[in-house]
Amino acid sequence: MTKDEVYTKVQQVLVDALGVDDDEIVPTAALMDDLGAESIDFLDIQFRLEKAFSIKIPKGDLTPEGLTNNPEFVQGGKFTDRGLAEVASRMPLADIAPLRADPKVENMSKLFTVDFMTKYIFSKVG
Repeated sequence: MTKDEVYTKVQQVLVDALGVDDDEIVPTAALMDDLGAESIDFLDIQFRLEKAFSIKIPKGDLTPEGLTNNPEFVQGGKFTDRGLAEVASRMPLADIAPLRADPKVENMSKLFTVDFMTKYIFSKVG
């Protein structure tokens, strides 16, 4: 599959899962901040992506676990330098620039963009 084909299928999955219009699904759109996804939606999106692409997404692969509750990675509600490095290591396909600019834990949601999802799926099927 080409990256464009992956993008088109990811777009359709997100339209179906989130009930948004396809013109809202742009590469820079953050799933939570821009498309209104809630944490429960991520399970549905993961299931739909697995079905659409005939893949298995390992637990913690899309949404790294154990980052925000580790005092080496987060202090005072913000990612430490080591925490930012860990996020970059566990999410190499994500653009972590927004998190580097403002390392508040709640800004981690900005990493889950349509582009990130497309790159992740492409890395599995491309």
